[in-house]
Amino acid sequence: MSAPVAKFPRWLLRKPDEDAEARVFCLPYSGVGASMFNRWPRWLGGTGRVEVCPVQLPGRENRLREPHFGTYERLADAIVAGLHGYFDRPFVLFGHCAAALPAFETALRLTERGLRPPSALVVSAQAPPHHCPHDRFLELGDDELTAELGAIAVARGGTAHPDLLDLTLRVLHRDLSATRRYHRPVTPVPFPVTVVHWADDPEVDVTLLRDWRAYAEDTRPVQLPGGHYEFLSAPRGLLDLLAARALPVLAKE
Repeated sequence: MSAPVAKFPRWLLRKPDEDAEARVFCLPYSGVGASMFNRWPRWLGGTGRVEVCPVQLPGRENRLREPHFGTYERLADAIVAGLHGYFDRPFVLFGHCAAALPAFETALRLTERGLRPPSALVVSAQAPPHHCPHDRFLELGDDELTAELGAIAVARGGTAHPDLLDLTLRVLHRDLSATRRYHRPVTPVPFPVTVVHWADDPEVDVTLLRDWRAYAEDTRPVQLPGGHYEFLSAPRGLLDLLAARALPVLAKE
């Protein structure tokens, strides 16, 4: 007799480990799904203490048949409702590029509702909400977007298959619609914010990244080596940073 299949929210690719001391919830950026973190380890620092939990958004990959979330505000509401049971221990919310925006909204919802806030919000290569909409992709046509998606597929260790690119482009258009609609005035928050700038990334003006300082008293700028898509390869500097923000004791060991 086979063992019963463990149930877990459709927001995650796998059931979180109950023995994890802390978690890092990673949101995918525009056009793709949680499999973008397929080159990341499950555990950070090799300690078996901080678990990586890629978040799967509706309207893509194994949730392709579900309706698109429409706006980042509605997405944040749905994430809080779907994952609140897993915010029961120290955790970090991580988002690169536009994924930082629903990550911020999710952290804000948790705070506003008196729920456990993140140990830190870690945003990478993204201007803060009061500068939005701000995304290079918003100015690109379909041919240019398809070329970008092909480059991303290769950076993830895959191939730029035309049929897959066409499907991804349709998802990307819906995601970019959410980006165009997103704007929020400066909103001070009580949780720490770490802002990652990639040293060889020409896409984001570092002066805009500095403006995250208006959101949190504890705002920490960090520069890491590499370009805009360097994070896909799970660079050690980023993984160590996330582990230390999720479980600060690791930063002292």
